[in-house]
Formats: sequence, structure tokens, C-alpha cells
Amino acid sequence: MAQASPAVSGNPAATDYSIVGTGWLGHTLGLKDEWGVKLGGLWLADTNLVAAGGAVPGGWTNNQALFVGLHVDANKLVDWKGAAFGVQFLQFNGSETNEQAGSVAGYNSIVGLQPFNRTELLEAWYLQEMIKDVLSMRIGRVLPTYDFGNVLRPVALADDTQNIPAVSGLLWTPVFVNGSMIGAMMGYYNPANGVTVNFSPTKSFYVNLGVYDGNRARNIQTGLNPPMFNGYWFNIGEVGINWLLGEGKHPGQFGFGLWRQTGVLSARGITEDGTGGFYLFGSQRVAHHINPKVDNSSISVFYQVGANASQTLPITQYYGAGLTAFSPFGDRASDSMGIGVAVSRLNPNLFQRQTELMFQGYYQAHLFASIFMQPTVTYIPTPGASPTLPGALTTTLRLTVLF
Repeated sequence: MAQASPAVSGNPAATDYSIVGTGWLGHTLGLKDEWGVKLGGLWLADTNLVAAGGAVPGGWTNNQALFVGLHVDANKLVDWKGAAFGVQFLQFNGSETNEQAGSVAGYNSIVGLQPFNRTELLEAWYLQEMIKDVLSMRIGRVLPTYDFGNVLRPVALADDTQNIPAVSGLLWTPVFVNGSMIGAMMGYYNPANGVTVNFSPTKSFYVNLGVYDGNRARNIQTGLNPPMFNGYWFNIGEVGINWLLGEGKHPGQFGFGLWRQTGVLSARGITEDGTGGFYLFGSQRVAHHINPKVDNSSISVFYQVGANASQTLPITQYYGAGLTAFSPFGDRASDSMGIGVAVSRLNPNLFQRQTELMFQGYYQAHLFASIFMQPTVTYIPTPGASPTLPGALTTTLRLTVLF
């Protein structure tokens, strides 16, 4: 397999543009880079224990998700300037991991709503670059979490030693989808069908716009159903910048977005005609060369904020933050560790408990090639599913294999 990256997110399929892992599978089958055809994927597997409290104290659950993707660079293959195609399949088998802890926001992002066993066409898109490295459009079945609210997006600079890898390896759902958009925003494992436009006039500024089939907000499992263009739309726009700060040239980034969901939405007898909200996020490297044995060892922080005006979505406000240390010990250049806190203000129309608070910590250990093992501990003092639930202490052991 290919050389490992310095760190990966807790679910690379939810945050990374590459849908083919390292491309090892294609190389093994004889595909050559000059053809522009890549084949690969990702396998995630974990086991979870509610060590104390929650809805099911002592409960064990297991989950696995297999992604296999094909990427075609049409410019290399047939000299079609600026064109690319991507397809990704998902096989998921899981269980009631978050329900056992009583978590509304989701302490483990690998599993969402039922059904917990699903075979999906996760992505199928056509990308056309109109102005090289400046303006492009992606049409089809996509994961909008690549382009919107992606606080985990790596910061890539001309000097590789200045880069921030995947900003955190936290496993919980709101680090991938801002908690204030849970229930409306599409992503893993409920993709969107529509159009995404990316405009980057400079290397430090971008504007992203998206228009998608918005039936996810009426509880349609978009991953298991074809597109439904029936008047429900999810519209979103984001602007962002990145920079180098101070004498140490510490990289950072910031993004701000607005979104609007159309159509009549309902929950527990309450209806509303559309809803919308805003979000922002940022990350900043605050220390460099923390480990003398690894040149690009560093510490980075991130933050997230989001709010909506909805009467039917589960979370009305979200605040999150975290800290990550890359290559913290010895000569283990691809290890990382981090902590995070997540505060979700719950919709009083749906929940009796006002706030769900979560703390999470992890150590992501590089085993070999592109394989990582990640023990994770989560404490939820106020599980949102019921006001009578005691605080939940959970453990997760996650295996990540890129191929």
C-alpha cells in the first residue's frame, strides 16, 4: 500500500475529495497513473462499549463500512480538458451505537439512522473545470460535506512542512456535519443529488455554492432512494480564506456559510414552511516542531459554531472545539492525538433536555502502510435522548484501512 499520510480524519469518506483511498487496489490490478484511472477505497471497522450510564449500560455494538471508488481523469484518458468522473459504492453494516449511549448528536459518526444494513451508490458525478484551478462545477450524486462546513479539511501549502493534515481524528458526527444542520444537510451515508460550484480566484480565498434535492429534511434516506426533485431544495453557500500567521508562518483557515431548506417540514405534529441557518468554522496551527524527531510535528486547534431557526430539526445551536497534536512522540511521524468538546442546544419541541454536552479524546496510531488504529473515549454528561438518562461513558476502538 502507499505511504501513509501524517494523519487521517475519523471518517475519511466524509471529508476527503479522493474517493479511491490510496489507489493501491488499482495499481495491484495493473492500472497505470498515466491512464488517469484510479481504483481504491477505504474500510472502517469499530467496536463500541457503553462502559457506564447511557440508555444501555454495558451495551456492545460493532460497525463496519466498506467504500470502493473509481476516479477517471478524462484529460489523461481521452484528452477531455478539465473533465473528471467519480463513482463510489458503500456497504455498511452497523447497529444502535449512538442510541445505546442516548446521544442525539452522535458520538460515533460511522452510524446514522436506520436501516443499519445498507448497500448504496454513494457517489456518481461529473466534474468540469471551466478555468483551471479557479472555477469548476460538479454535477450528480455527491457528498456536500466535502465542500461545506468541512472544518477537517487539510491545509495544503507550497512548503509541505507547513501543512496541517486532517485537522482532527474525532469520531463524533458534528465534526463532519455542523450540529445545527443535522437532519437537513446531506453527507455520509445519505448523499445529495445536485450541482456544486467551486470558485477559487486566489490560493487563499474561495466561494462554494450548492443546490441539491432537499428531501433529506423530510426524513427520506437519500442514500437508498433515487433523486426526488419535488419542490424540496437544499441551497447552501460558503466563503473561506486561509493564511500564514506570525513569524512562524502558522497556517490557518476560516469559513462562513448560509443555508436554506425549502418545503413543508414536520416533526411531532409541528410543521414549518422551510428553514435556514448559518455556520462558521476555523482552524489554526499554534505550535510547530513540538517533537525534535519529526520536522512537521505540530499542534493545531479548531472551532465550529452554527445556528438555525427551525422548529423541526433536532439541534438549534451548535458549538464545538478541539485540539490536535501531530507526531507527538518519538519517531512515529504518522501518529496523532486529540481532544474535543461539543455543545448541542436541543430543540425543545422534540427533547426535554435542553443541552447535550460531549467530550472526546483519542490516540490515532499508525500501524503500517495506510492502516491506523484509534482507541477513543467519549463522555456525555447530559445525553439528549431523555432527561432521566445518566451521563454516558463510552469507548470505541476504530480501525481505518486505506487501499
